Amino acid sequence: MNTVLSRANSLFAFSLSVMAALTFGCFITTAFKERSVPVGIAISRVMLKNVEDFTGPRERSDLGFVTFDITADLQAIFDWNVKQLFLYLSAEYSTKNNALNQVVLWDKIILRGDNPKLLLKDMKSKYFFFDDGNGLKGNRNVTLTLSWNVVPNAGILPLVTGSGHVSVPFPDTYEIAKSY
Repeated sequence: MNTVLSRANSLFAFSLSVMAALTFGCFITTAFKERSVPVGIAISRVMLKNVEDFTGPRERSDLGFVTFDITADLQAIFDWNVKQLFLYLSAEYSTKNNALNQVVLWDKIILRGDNPKLLLKDMKSKYFFFDDGNGLKGNRNVTLTLSWNVVPNAGILPLVTGSGHVSVPFPDTYEIAKSY
């Protein structure tokens, strides 16, 4: 009749089907949850330098430095299906060469169990804020936005933008100072 191997195969297939149904149930219970929260971004210092760009032809490019504060309570995002959040602060602006420029300035990973309340003061950019030319000098509409990816235990990986951003005017002159 039925051998031990065929019974083990049936038990394994049934267990796998049950686990797939439970995983789908885990996904569907949190799939349509709103994951956006209010975010406060304040800029305390903006500095602009014109430096030599070593990545291409020997031209000079704009290098921006931004010091910022971020406040946000991300507790409402965490539920039983959230493993971690990947936060990142991005700058969006337009120049005469490019209609849309996007640069990531800072990022952070918040694991489940970590403190989900952000109260960051006088943070500096983690990554260089280079423009591929001189598009930052005198640019009045550089918009900083905090966004995050929700990394779930099961389901899709949503990209969420916080409900708060700030526009930063960049100076019309370059800094000559050596330090930031």
